[in-house]
Amino acid sequence: MKIVFFDVQKWERSKIAKAYPSAILEKSPFDSQTAEKYKTAEIISGFIYSKFNKENLEKLPNLKYITTRSTGYDHIDLNYCKDKKILVSNVPDYGSKTVAEYAFALILEITKKLNESIQMAKLQKPLNRSKIRGFELYNKTLGLLGFGKIGKETAKIADGFGMKILVYNRSRYPEFEKKYNLKFADLKTVLQKSDILSLHLPLTEETYHILNKDTLKLCKKGSIIINTARGGLIDQSALLCAIEDNHIAMAGLDVLEEEDDLQEEVEILTGKINSNLNYKEVLINHILINHPKIIVTPHNAFNTKEALDRITMTTISNINNFLKKTPTNLI
Repeated sequence: MKIVFFDVQKWERSKIAKAYPSAILEKSPFDSQTAEKYKTAEIISGFIYSKFNKENLEKLPNLKYITTRSTGYDHIDLNYCKDKKILVSNVPDYGSKTVAEYAFALILEITKKLNESIQMAKLQKPLNRSKIRGFELYNKTLGLLGFGKIGKETAKIADGFGMKILVYNRSRYPEFEKKYNLKFADLKTVLQKSDILSLHLPLTEETYHILNKDTLKLCKKGSIIINTARGGLIDQSALLCAIEDNHIAMAGLDVLEEEDDLQEEVEILTGKINSNLNYKEVLINHILINHPKIIVTPHNAFNTKEALDRITMTTISNINNFLKKTPTNLI
């Protein structure tokens, strides 16, 4: 079968070429022009910037299968594919363990005062250990807002540290309550009792600014906030005020609110993030980045070799299984 990959990035090219030596690897996304160029394609793959809409797909009369190298699939006309019996697969998960580990990297950086310790050691002066004194995670309460794949992986790590775990989530998972030191609770309870609060929610109308002036007041005094999900979950002005008032002790942020229009991390990988700026948020971000009680990293929690490999290898597996007539990860 004729296979064409679109949106091909440097980090995936060699593995794709090795798996399918005769496949075409196109740097450009799938659109009206590339659709005309590859009319005979039977299997195609792309990232979210490929426009798998009816108008473009109609130009490929032999098309049998689409596998997107992303979790999201809003860029695919599923109704058209269903009518034409074109199967569609995605990559349902590639970074849950990676992001959970990163959340704990931020937690450990803050609670063990790693950055301050490193800087103090470099000064080669007598140490002021009172300024680099941290605290144990054992028996502390970790609050999780959201309990999807990343939230679950974060809970597993927290259990290994001997932490108590409170979860705010629409659905409850009794098997996790039994296996881990975990309880589900309402939002107010989670905020009030958590020593550390870690966000793992999608950004929706309901979750936008879930941490705001009012909800931050409910948080336990001296607590720490970690966000590796989406910047828009937090009202950054309110967070800044809560930290200045010493109600929130510190924050570790891998995401900032200017990224609100970001759908998923593959937009970063393909370098095509919307550049329209909200200058108020840019200013607040600048303040956050330079604040001594806030650790900011550049939306990098997902970015590991293993996560990127997972995108490529899951896609290759999807294609191989389709060719064997046992398709997987179907949407």
